[in-house]
Amino acid sequence: MTMTPLRAGLVSVTLVGTITGEPSWSQAYPGKPVRLVVQTAAGSTPDVIMRPIAQKISESVGQQIVVDNRAGAAGVVAAQIVANSPPDGYTVLFASSGAMSIAPFLARKQPYDPVQDFSPVTLVASAPLIVSAHPSLPVKSVKELIGLAKAKPNQITFASPGSGTVQHLTIEMFGRAAGISVLHVPYKSGAPAVIDAVSGQVQLVITAIPAVLQQVKSSRLRALAVTSAKRSSTLPEVPAIAESGLTGFESVTWYGIFSPRNTPVGVVDKLHGELRKATERPEVKSIAAQEGVELGVNGPQALAVLHRQDMAKWQKIIRASKITLD
Repeated sequence: MTMTPLRAGLVSVTLVGTITGEPSWSQAYPGKPVRLVVQTAAGSTPDVIMRPIAQKISESVGQQIVVDNRAGAAGVVAAQIVANSPPDGYTVLFASSGAMSIAPFLARKQPYDPVQDFSPVTLVASAPLIVSAHPSLPVKSVKELIGLAKAKPNQITFASPGSGTVQHLTIEMFGRAAGISVLHVPYKSGAPAVIDAVSGQVQLVITAIPAVLQQVKSSRLRALAVTSAKRSSTLPEVPAIAESGLTGFESVTWYGIFSPRNTPVGVVDKLHGELRKATERPEVKSIAAQEGVELGVNGPQALAVLHRQDMAKWQKIIRASKITLD
């Protein structure tokens, strides 16, 4: 069928309206306070970096961004709240990669689908992990650690904040990449793992950088490597694992904003733009740096790609290592 110019024009307008959402409505967004659901407790790193960002957005849009901490079940509680909320941009999720890329593969049943139930808005920040050793362990580099582990399979103790955490999975990924076997020692959180590493009860510990920063600076722990693709600006003297011959090795915890599925594109774009402006503020950057976090707003499509790639990576490790929390 030949399409007339008028009909073609109507189709074009319809498509544009569909792609961009409802312009008149999204231009007025937000017209009331926005609920920002954070998956962790008040005072945690995600909470600490998100609160000043929320404040800057509130000042910019003239509406309050209400931070609602809903910790529990490795982020499942918060994610379920947002997944079941109206797709209008007034309830959004500040999620970690652990909750969105790892948790879905650790339980037989999940109350939400991390891809189908959300509209990605943007990455906000990412943070590397750091591998630290008790000074009694006779290694000063990842290469030396690999050599020792090959000579003593399953004899080197490696602590993490718990089974199924990104730290645990990074240990598994490192072992497979390096061809070594270590003895994983899971704790209930990061703090006791660090305490036992400092006392020598365990030989290695993997944590966020701030958790061991003072111990590393005081030489109570020896920093061997960070898990990001490049060195961290917080400890630039510490090499990345990828520099030790394990090319391409990377494991970071990332934090992103998600809204319920089918949120209008105009609303998503508005949120993305406001988040970009807020994270460019010097005071926000300063707070992030203190938490060992790298800010980096990238937009909906880039977050969607990152999310899917991250899920594929961790699903492979979880299945290969036969890790389950059921």
